[in-house]
Amino acid sequence: MANSEMLKLDRFETVFLDRDGVLNRKMPEGCYVTSWEEFQPLPGVAEAIHTLNQAGIRVIVVSNQRGIALGYISSAGVEAIHARFQELLRGGNAHIDAFYFCPHDKNVCNCRKPKPGLFEQAMRVFPAIRPETSMVIGDSLSDIEAGRHLGMATVLITGDTENRAPGREQARELADASFASLSEAVEALAP
Repeated sequence: MANSEMLKLDRFETVFLDRDGVLNRKMPEGCYVTSWEEFQPLPGVAEAIHTLNQAGIRVIVVSNQRGIALGYISSAGVEAIHARFQELLRGGNAHIDAFYFCPHDKNVCNCRKPKPGLFEQAMRVFPAIRPETSMVIGDSLSDIEAGRHLGMATVLITGDTENRAPGREQARELADASFASLSEAVEALAP
């Protein structure tokens, strides 16, 4: 675990957030969010994102969405969920700067985390992004591994004890810090 002073948000320009399990309630393993009705934002998420926005931190969502490859939802369906979530955030004076998602199945692309493709897409659109001023906040081993491979600070969200992804303990050991929720992380790391 890194010194928490080293993780203070005023050191960062970009925060990459995973979606399921960080922003919204994670479905049981093998199940996928397929509609807005199934997308259940977690408590305090809008306020946490508002805090990041107010601090001038770029907020980017990077999410594996294997449900597309498996035929449970289309890319347009995922984009529609993100648009509705963005509307919800705007009601709390918050916003996500960009959403990137991997629509592929396992082992067929360079964008499924922990591979770097989603982050590389973001860096092409936002060339000011630098690993040393970026943080990854996620709830799985693949999130933490992606951040570490790219030289970014990493925070594990441990909240959902029911629908944990495999590898949670290894992720906790690798992460620079861990918190129960995004709101708890942002509150603890705010300067």
